[in-house]
Amino acid sequence: MTSRHLTPDFAVAPQIEPEDFDALAQAGFTTVIDNRPDAEVEPTYRSDMMAERAARAGLSYHYLPIVPGQLGPDQVARFREILDSSTGPVLAYCRSGTRSATAWALGQAGDRPADEILTAGRNAGYDLSHLAPMLRG
Repeated sequence: MTSRHLTPDFAVAPQIEPEDFDALAQAGFTTVIDNRPDAEVEPTYRSDMMAERAARAGLSYHYLPIVPGQLGPDQVARFREILDSSTGPVLAYCRSGTRSATAWALGQAGDRPADEILTAGRNAGYDLSHLAPMLRG
């Protein structure tokens, strides 16, 4: 599993494996956000299976599916709520990490300067420049 930190307490990753939850807990993560819709994945990666594995590792797990190109304000708000209520570092994942990084970026708008958000994305390997008008707006 490859995770990319956008902040010291938030990272994104491409699809994780069911056996990655123990390593995530050992790395200090306390919360995992699954942004990958069940319709996109094989049965072993579906949210009910991943939630079970997360619970066994002692991690908080949240299923917040984001269909490509359909990230809405309610999902951004829920993503932000999960981050704000977390008791420690959070990892969010989807197919490539881009949807998770985008949800984070939009949720940070107004609280962090747009350039800081864009730089965090770029440093993690995600080009979020298309979000600049929304982050500055």
